[in-house]
Amino acid sequence: MGARIDYYDDPDAPAANSVVPSANVVVTNDAGEILMILRTDNGNWAVPGGGMDPGESLPACGVRETKEETGVDCEITGLVGIYTDPKHLIHYTSNDEVRQEFSVVFTARYVGGEPTTSSESREVHWVKPSDVDGLTMDRSMRLRIGHYLEQRPTPYLG
Repeated sequence: MGARIDYYDDPDAPAANSVVPSANVVVTNDAGEILMILRTDNGNWAVPGGGMDPGESLPACGVRETKEETGVDCEITGLVGIYTDPKHLIHYTSNDEVRQEFSVVFTARYVGGEPTTSSESREVHWVKPSDVDGLTMDRSMRLRIGHYLEQRPTPYLG
C-alpha cells in the first residue's frame, strides 16, 4: 500500500487528476464517543470514510466504508457538511492519483458490531470528544470533526 499525502494551498503540489465523491461518517455511541481510526496510509486519526462506488448513494457509501474500515454498523442521521476545497489535494502514491477534495460528512448512530481493524485502519477506538484535540490528524479532518463538535445549526458548505 502506498502513502497518502495531503496538500493545502501548496503551490508545489501536483495538479489534480481526479475528483472522487467520498463520504466520511462521524459515528457516535450512546456515551457520545466518536468512532475513530488510525489510518494505515498516513498514520493520522480520522473518522471512517472513502470513495463512492458506481450505483451507490453517498449515505450508503458512508455506511459501507464504516463497516469495511471498522467492523461497526451505523445508521446515517444527519449532515455535518460538504467539503470541496480545490486547494486541498490528496496524492495517493500507490497509483499517482491526485484528487481534489470532495467529501460529504455525515453523522450516524452506532447500531451494532465490534470495532475491528482492517487493511485501512491500524487501530479503531471510541474516543471521547474531549480527547479529540490530543490526536494527530490532518487539517481537513480536524476541521470536519471540529464542525461536528461545534453542533452547527446548519451544515458547513465549502
